[in-house]
Amino acid sequence: MTSLSPAQVDRAVGAVLVSAAGDALGSAYEFGPALADDVVPAFGRGHFGHGEREWTDDTSMAVPILDELAAGHRLEDPSSLETIVRRWQEWARDALDVGAQTRQVLSRIPVGGRMDAITAASRAVHDASGRSGGNGSLMRTGPLALGYLERPRAEMAAAAGAVARLTHWEDDNLDACALWCGAIRHAILTGELDMRAQLDLVPAERRDRWADLIEAAEGRHPRDFQQANGWIVRAFQGALSAVAGAGSPLEAIERAVRGGNDTDTVAAIAGSLAGAVWGAEALPPSHAEGLHGWPGIDGSELARRAREAVGA
Repeated sequence: MTSLSPAQVDRAVGAVLVSAAGDALGSAYEFGPALADDVVPAFGRGHFGHGEREWTDDTSMAVPILDELAAGHRLEDPSSLETIVRRWQEWARDALDVGAQTRQVLSRIPVGGRMDAITAASRAVHDASGRSGGNGSLMRTGPLALGYLERPRAEMAAAAGAVARLTHWEDDNLDACALWCGAIRHAILTGELDMRAQLDLVPAERRDRWADLIEAAEGRHPRDFQQANGWIVRAFQGALSAVAGAGSPLEAIERAVRGGNDTDTVAAIAGSLAGAVWGAEALPPSHAEGLHGWPGIDGSELARRAREAVGA
């Protein structure tokens, strides 16, 4: 059983549930323009045909990560990583939308491929273009922190990097996912937002750059990072600005959606941290109810799995 308090468990559930809500809310605005502050985003049919209140690939790809933790498995275990990739491949066959980088990697991995094949595919796609810095690794990373609330932060950072590199090889993915998971872990345990305190999870030679990126996001609006927010660094900054300028999880995901462009992903990323700060119970029923998506589950089941992942 977990030693977490009820409030900490609620914040752990929030990291998953608010992310799914942000994903579903942002789906209807994907690739659209930035919105004014007086526009209230509403659930609707997604750009790629997702139904109202249906989450997209952001949450769908997070579910296998959550499930491995809920089953008590360790993400350092190659068999867990292989299971995650296998489930991604199953999902991708019928998914309405799969990110370009992710689709390329998954298509290169043979069915039942082991870690050597997975690593080779991810590295090959990166090498072919010289980059792999899409935001697809960050959008799904939120649940990972739930498995490391009572384990060393360094282990969490290593796991975040390993999961990121299943499809995205570039160093920005390792750094952004480690920082984000560190901030989620800190928020679940303390109820506080503190991204700067996570900088020690990034290799020393890259810390100054990320400190500057974090500082540039504080006091800003996701609209300021609309351009190229499909890039993990801009998505990171947009999501951080959404949370840092908010006073509730709903305000955070609405700010993210108002940022425009890759709205579902930025809102999903922002939601994972906002949920960790304020908790699932702080999300109004108007945005918590009716959520659903692959693999045929609803928001209540997503929350149950999150509680299981932290042993509650």
